[in-house]
Amino acid sequence: MRTRLEALPHRHVLTLPAQPSAVRTARETAEQTLTGWGISLRHPAVDPALLILSELVTNSVRHAVVLSPEVTVIYAAGEDCPAFAVHDRHPYQPSLFVPVTDAGSGGLATVMELTLGLSGTAVVRSDADGQGKSIWITLPL
Repeated sequence: MRTRLEALPHRHVLTLPAQPSAVRTARETAEQTLTGWGISLRHPAVDPALLILSELVTNSVRHAVVLSPEVTVIYAAGEDCPAFAVHDRHPYQPSLFVPVTDAGSGGLATVMELTLGLSGTAVVRSDADGQGKSIWITLPL
């Protein structure tokens, strides 16, 4: 699946303090946003998508807070394709394709297992200044 993220007509941006409560707020906002865009919360891709989002926000809160006091979640969708990104201002760019057996790879390994299991895509995009990144997930419906 290859989707031009810029072509997705629906967008919502949420910036939160990089605190544990950001995970719940990001997930609840995703549910409200998807519903508002006409995507049923009962669709089989929605629960895994919410788990992926939760893992990515958790990673930013745990690992990037020293350099990034905020985390931004970008929600986007087209007719048959929800996408979201989690952005922080920490320059470290993780490898998305880490074997599950590697120590410390649990969160991203789960993200990738779910994303690929749904025939989705994942990409890390660096900020223009190299001091932050976004991890974009795109899933088919």
